[in-house]
Amino acid sequence: MEKERKNAGAVAVAHGAGAGRPMLPPSGQGRRGADNPPTPIRSAPPMPARRAAASSAPADAEQGASREAILAAARAEFAAKGLAGARVNEIAAQAGVNKQLIYYYFGSKEGLYRTALETVYTEIRSLERELHLGDMQPAEAMAALIGFSFDYLARHPDFIGLLNHENAQGAAFVRDSPAIRQTNSPLIDLIAKTLRRGIKARVFRNGVDPVELYISVAGMSYFFFSNRLTLASIFARDLGSASAVQAYRRHVVSFAMAGLRTG
Repeated sequence: MEKERKNAGAVAVAHGAGAGRPMLPPSGQGRRGADNPPTPIRSAPPMPARRAAASSAPADAEQGASREAILAAARAEFAAKGLAGARVNEIAAQAGVNKQLIYYYFGSKEGLYRTALETVYTEIRSLERELHLGDMQPAEAMAALIGFSFDYLARHPDFIGLLNHENAQGAAFVRDSPAIRQTNSPLIDLIAKTLRRGIKARVFRNGVDPVELYISVAGMSYFFFSNRLTLASIFARDLGSASAVQAYRRHVVSFAMAGLRTG
C-alpha cells in the first residue's frame, strides 16, 4: 500500500503540478470537501510595464556597448593583420569581452570581418549625408565631397589597411556583400545629380562619368596615405606633417575641380 501511494504521488507531480494544476493529496490525507474549500493559489503580481522596460534598458545598452567595442577592436586587428592573420582572442582582449560573445553576435571570425567592412562603408556614407550637399551650390558641394573623402582617410588609417587586405584576397567579401553595394549606390546618384546641377549652371563641363570621377578622387587620396612612407623616402620630402597633409589636400581638391570646370 505504501508503494502504491508513492507511485500515485509521482504521477501527480508529473501530470498535475507540472501542468499548472493543483496536486490532490493521496486518499485519507486530508482531502477537502465542500465545507472545507481549498485555499486559492495566489500568483505574483505582474511587473509593471514601465519597471520592466527600465530593467531591460541597462542590459540593452550594455549589449550595444559590447558590440561596438568588439567592432572597434576588430577594425584595428583586421586592418593590421588581415582576415587570415587576425586572432579572435586578441580582438576579445582588446574589446574587454569574453571570446564567446563575439561568436554570439557575429557567428564566426569571417562574420565579424564582413560586419566590420560593412560598418566602415556605412559610416562613410552616413557622414557624407551629413554634409547636406544638396543644399550647396554645385561647385561648393563637389569641393566639399572631395575634401571629405581626403579627410576621412586622414582620420581613419584603419580603413586603408582594411582595403589593402581585402584587395589582396580578391575583394571576396566586398563583392559578396549586398549591403556595401547598396551603400555606394546613393553616393554615385548624389555625384550624378551634383554634376547635372553644375552643367545646368554652366560651371561643370559635359561628359564626366560619376563613377570615374569618384575613382579618380578616391584614388588620389588613397594613394597618398597608403604610400606616404615610400613616397617620402623616394622624394626626400616630409609627407607626414600636418602642413604637408593640408598642402596635398588643397592640391587634390583644386586638381579635381579643375577637371570639372568648363573652358
